[in-house]
Amino acid sequence: MTEQVWKTPFWPEGVAHDVTNYHYPLTQILDNTAKKYPDNVYTIFNDAFRTYAQVKDTADRIATFLAGKGIKKGDKVAIFLPNIPHFPEVLFGILKSGAVAVNCNPSYTPSELNYQLKDSEAKMVFCMDHPLLYPNTVKAIKGTQIETVIVCNIKSYLPKIKAFIGGLLGKIPKAEKHEPGHLMFDDIVASSSPNPPSLDINPDEDTAVMLYTGGTTGVPKGAELTHSNFTYNLEACEEYFRLVHEKGGKAEKLRHGGYHTFLGVLPWYHSFGITSALLLGAKIGSRLICVPDPRAGKPPFTVVLEAVQKYKPTFITAVPTIFVAFTNHVNLEKYDISSIMGCLSGGAPLPPEVCRQFEEKTGSIIFEAYGLTETAPATSINPSFKETRKIGSIGFPLPGTDVKILDLNDDTKELAQGEDGELAICGPQVMKGYWKRPDANEEVFRQINGKRYFLTGDIGNIDENGYITITDRKKDMIIVGGFNVYPRDVEDILYTHPKVELVAVVGVPDEKSGEKVKAFIKFKQGQTATIEEITEFCKENMAGYKRPKFIEFRDEIPLSNIGKVLRRVLRDEETKDSA
Repeated sequence: MTEQVWKTPFWPEGVAHDVTNYHYPLTQILDNTAKKYPDNVYTIFNDAFRTYAQVKDTADRIATFLAGKGIKKGDKVAIFLPNIPHFPEVLFGILKSGAVAVNCNPSYTPSELNYQLKDSEAKMVFCMDHPLLYPNTVKAIKGTQIETVIVCNIKSYLPKIKAFIGGLLGKIPKAEKHEPGHLMFDDIVASSSPNPPSLDINPDEDTAVMLYTGGTTGVPKGAELTHSNFTYNLEACEEYFRLVHEKGGKAEKLRHGGYHTFLGVLPWYHSFGITSALLLGAKIGSRLICVPDPRAGKPPFTVVLEAVQKYKPTFITAVPTIFVAFTNHVNLEKYDISSIMGCLSGGAPLPPEVCRQFEEKTGSIIFEAYGLTETAPATSINPSFKETRKIGSIGFPLPGTDVKILDLNDDTKELAQGEDGELAICGPQVMKGYWKRPDANEEVFRQINGKRYFLTGDIGNIDENGYITITDRKKDMIIVGGFNVYPRDVEDILYTHPKVELVAVVGVPDEKSGEKVKAFIKFKQGQTATIEEITEFCKENMAGYKRPKFIEFRDEIPLSNIGKVLRRVLRDEETKDSA
């Protein structure tokens, strides 16, 4: 790329304006680190430690197994796992076989997972041996192209004494029974050799991971992200981040070789979690703490504080609700969280007071980022220097990335600094496109001055000093704790309830999660239901973060002249009531 020079006097000191060394297969980051630091710890899980050499060996064996099962370059293999130590091994194993990893949200219901498996045409799925996740997998694979199910049990990934006692007491999660023909993870690893197939990967063209998103329309689509989409993001973030590693020292790039420990609190099926923790940690040889359920413990979130005190993470990437959970935990003062040096916040706006309180309690720095699933994900980040960081802003584009503000009525027209318009992104992290959706690709890509820009659907501006600020969302997307909820997705499920005639879903303000989902429901004539009944229906049919936290029954729902539900009117009513 030609060097991008972002016009600002506050560009971070020492940070290059471009990166060029990212054209390589994503698997190379594990291979390089395992060669350089074979005995360094990569994953930490319940006092069990896996080295880079061990993770690479297992990933190589998984690749051998997949190739032996007929998986070829470009085939899809799904991962339906929480943040357990199997995840990076499975991910790199899939990539080493030449296949595409399809990351699936482990909180999905069978119907949600079924859609994703069907649409992606996945041939295999790795799932967890768990009383809920495994049965959900069994139900979800019906009518799909899934030929093989590999079941991952955590017992072999625990210290021997914990595995023994846990087995005796029945504390290790597992399904009641396994279907005939389904394979156990430990068995396929033990029976395979660490000899992955030889591949010819074009990092700029070949898809590495497919992540599902509603984009700006709410219809689930697979974003095809290439090897270079990720490797560029890793190289650019490593160039951009600067931390003071010792008190009184000078800010420098993140140190390699086991100096840092990353807290894996964000889910790895999500673009933010996989890039900023699992992959970035692997690239610089850091430790990675596996946190399958951040809400665990009494009171909730205690398990995270215990992990911070025990394993002393230095770097955290999280959504604002995680920082809220830290600062509002009733027992926070009982835990030592002083090891935290730097934090990357994204997924939703970070309240200034939350930032202030967290930094005060930890002595660390939080710098905000902006990105999308379609951009693997980071596109712009606030400087990691308190002197040049602007709270409430998403900072400057990453080195080699360009951002334009386009007219909302003419997306080929660039606006002047200070004017609000739609953010458009051009850079090596922008996805290849949506899987099997040329219509959607046509909607989101624009050629401007010979370059391809991605229309984000977010509204913002660039101030006189070059700082970018997000001011609104072009569409009706709701952000709950950093996760995207698309009203149409929730509405479509509610419409399947036999008593519902009309429904509208909007986001309402919430201090903790940023927004919560509210559903307005009109029943069919002569029908009625309780809020408890609708709540139970939602619980059975949609993931937890999508479920409406507020439900209101109405005799009428506002419609336009052509019969379109006016979500804007309902949202404005809620905003007025909240005020």
